[in-house]
Amino acid sequence: MTAKDSLPDQALALLQLGAPASYLLLLLSLLAVALIIVKAWEFWDLDIRDRSYVGRALMLFHRGLPEDALTILQEHRGPMAQSLTVAVAAYGDTNLTREEAQEFARVYANERLEEARGLLRPIEVISQLAPLTGLLGTVLGMISAFQALSLAGDRVSPAQLSGGIWEALLTTAAGLVIAIPCIAALHGFERVVERLQTDLESALTRLFTPPVAIPGAAEPTPLETLFGRGSQ
Repeated sequence: MTAKDSLPDQALALLQLGAPASYLLLLLSLLAVALIIVKAWEFWDLDIRDRSYVGRALMLFHRGLPEDALTILQEHRGPMAQSLTVAVAAYGDTNLTREEAQEFARVYANERLEEARGLLRPIEVISQLAPLTGLLGTVLGMISAFQALSLAGDRVSPAQLSGGIWEALLTTAAGLVIAIPCIAALHGFERVVERLQTDLESALTRLFTPPVAIPGAAEPTPLETLFGRGSQ
């Protein structure tokens, strides 16, 4: 490569230096970017972190206004709203006992949580494969470099050795560059799902359990206070 080479030519030259591992790393990077964008868009589109409506819906339900609670819940599309909608409907189904309605709601909520975890496993796999692929490329490059040095015999120069080493290390650096954003995104997405699971379990418990009067309080703790955190 020279300073006069265009950016595409330089990128192609770098890919060829680490081939075939560099081509696999390029594929992994493109796949990782696509998965992260799709997952981030999914969470944003569903407004998965919004809890602002939960307290009011539960309060209306416990005041004997399940239809009003359903109206509020059906205005939202996230897993929380979907699960609570099914729970309210199951609770009002005369063909189900309270225990059956609670179990039905729990199973449905778990299914929504699994959907929320979708695409996280592929991102995790890429975050693990990328550095290993980079290391493989480095090992293959070092083998080629030392093989060339062996063939050169007494004509070996320090520049030739250092050149072969830095070329081999390119794939390791590329693997780490891919893995680090994947790990960061994965932990961020997992935190969102973990918070959703905790809040969902709490909301379902409060739906099937009447509000509890706290000693010293004039009336049961308002559900709007318990769930009125909004988006976090």
